[in-house]
Amino acid sequence: MPDFVLVVKEDCATCRLVVPVVNQLAKLFDLEVYSQDNPNFPPEISVIDDSELEKSWSLNIETVPTIIKYDHSSETGRSFGWDREAWEALTGESLIPDLPDFRPGCGSRTMDPGMLEKLSVKFGKDKLHSRRVITADEEDEIEACFDRDWSDGFPVVPPTEIRVVRMLSGTFRDPVEVIGTVPPDYGECTIEKIAVNAVMAGCKPEYLPVVITAVEAALQDEFCMHGLLATTYFSGPMVLVNGPISRAIGMNSRGNALGQGNRANATIGRALQLVIRNVGGGKPGGVDRSVLGNPGKYSYCFAEDETNSCWESLAVEKGFTSDQSTVTLFAADGMQGIVDQKSREPESLARTFAAGLRVASHPKLVMAADAFLVVSPEHERVFRDANWSKQQLKDKLNQLLMIPGAELVIGANGIAEGIPEKFRDATLPKFREGGLNIVRAGGSAGLFSAIIAGWGASGDIGSVPVTREISHLQ
Repeated sequence: MPDFVLVVKEDCATCRLVVPVVNQLAKLFDLEVYSQDNPNFPPEISVIDDSELEKSWSLNIETVPTIIKYDHSSETGRSFGWDREAWEALTGESLIPDLPDFRPGCGSRTMDPGMLEKLSVKFGKDKLHSRRVITADEEDEIEACFDRDWSDGFPVVPPTEIRVVRMLSGTFRDPVEVIGTVPPDYGECTIEKIAVNAVMAGCKPEYLPVVITAVEAALQDEFCMHGLLATTYFSGPMVLVNGPISRAIGMNSRGNALGQGNRANATIGRALQLVIRNVGGGKPGGVDRSVLGNPGKYSYCFAEDETNSCWESLAVEKGFTSDQSTVTLFAADGMQGIVDQKSREPESLARTFAAGLRVASHPKLVMAADAFLVVSPEHERVFRDANWSKQQLKDKLNQLLMIPGAELVIGANGIAEGIPEKFRDATLPKFREGGLNIVRAGGSAGLFSAIIAGWGASGDIGSVPVTREISHLQ
């Protein structure tokens, strides 16, 4: 092992400045010099070509020049840039006096945009474990993904090794960690497999913890992902994000929160669906037998606007703190709009909400589908001004949604659909206990809210909303 290793590049003014010092040290010590861009720089001494950056990568070089001292095979110190005092302390020599005492270095080529991922793929010890798919030289990569049936119908981002490595930088979890098996085929799902599908969905690395948590939630027995896939109903997974991470990654909780235009919202929900498709085999026409589906089966993801709300967030209701970040997964239908531009009293607006909720799934079906009521800021203001808590609104809605059995039984109102005749004299709630959830989201202008009804097999007989903390942010 040499006494010192020095990493330089010619395209660095500081590296050129210290050439006389390098020549001095080369005469005094066993010095290995690695050049990142020119094997003939510095001149007049032996230089090792590191244009492939393998040595710089292995030494974790971030700045050039960097000088490293060794005692046998162990590093005992390093200095980067030109710092006379540091270099002299490291070498124990008085160095050429005709230079300034300090000059900052330059960025190592290993720090060029995208280079860390390229070098990790090329030289890293922890290689990806996913199967490599080789495409022909003239084959269009995007069309290749379509041809291999990896797509949800939209083009996907080809999951190259570099892109997957970059995605995995979004979590410290081990890429080979198995988080479970994904229905319906129960394919083994690793963190790496999730990252592959997050790449295809168009996610950024900082979204990956949310995607991982959403997949974990989908695999919990109480969510019943296999049943949700196999049903002929409309529903698919809806992802609701609470907590600081939603704001850190730029999720939309305000105007058009349930629509297009926000990368995080669009791609996180899509990544979950691609995992179900590509790892679990849940594809339309296969186990996925939905008669109509809904557009949310491409992606159904938004954040709750909790910082502006007068109510506690859904996550806080579920027992988490406002400092914790969570994902809630819900087996959701499409959105049903509520228009009420005249109610200025909470009683009146609650009645509008109840009338809309009454028809979720079917006006005569009770304790079947859960629902989310998404209250917009202008509608929430009606309750804020009257000092109504979220629980007060829930209590009022549940009271208004106690329905006489005579209106619900088979044949009532000339409708064959309905519940058995034995319930004619009962009064039944529209929703099971805990089956109605309320969140705040949407733009600041517009007296509109929304109902997101759930799978008809909600509650103990099927799927319940699952909330999980995003515990692997660091």
